[in-house]
Amino acid sequence: MGDPGASQAVKAQRRLREMILAGELPGGSRIAELAIVEVLGVSRTPIRAALMRLEQEGLLQALPNGGYAVKTFSERDVSEAIELRGTIEGLSVRLAAERGTAPSLLGDARACLEHIDELLAQPVLDDEGFSRYVALNERFHALLSEMSGSTVIGRELERVASLPFASASGFVVAQVDSPRARDMLVVAQHQHRQVLEAIAQREGARAEALMREHSRIARQNMHEAVHSQTLRARHVPGLRLIHRED
Repeated sequence: MGDPGASQAVKAQRRLREMILAGELPGGSRIAELAIVEVLGVSRTPIRAALMRLEQEGLLQALPNGGYAVKTFSERDVSEAIELRGTIEGLSVRLAAERGTAPSLLGDARACLEHIDELLAQPVLDDEGFSRYVALNERFHALLSEMSGSTVIGRELERVASLPFASASGFVVAQVDSPRARDMLVVAQHQHRQVLEAIAQREGARAEALMREHSRIARQNMHEAVHSQTLRARHVPGLRLIHRED
């Protein structure tokens, strides 16, 4: 049987993450441990474990006199996190191309891209369409990571993408109301196909360069989201934790 305490810590971690990203625990605010215990209805031990894990994720920072505060980020912080993800993903796809990839994985990735093509064939994407895109996009990136055959790289990708704004789809939903949103997704999809083709053709350097370029779209999405007054007024996960750099 599993450890009940560990299960409670995971649930507390998930709920606290949701509260932080939704702005229920504002950036810079100190975490009141007893208040969290009351809100979540669990003991202090799993709460402390959850807080420690969220510090490791980068959403919290430890205070000198004990306890934790919700961390805030500059645009540069987020841009560098996205670029780091692009660098690691670039290494991942280069290894996938050089080592060779199982035909079944290539087939799964192609099928995933076909589903995205079906979505993008619609002239306009609604909220449900964007949500579907996010799921498919994350699936495609997960398949690329799996293609490398490296548990080390896979673990590092999970770590760097644990902050929502650094993930492959971190700011996609934030662009729902942008008139250029679908066009940017079309460009990203074209890059997806080029990366997959490079992997299949065993062109490691090309696959890596394409993946690095792919992360630039995410950085552009981030910049537009941070500087949009409309989006900052909406509940875009994590957006209020980021300081604008004018």
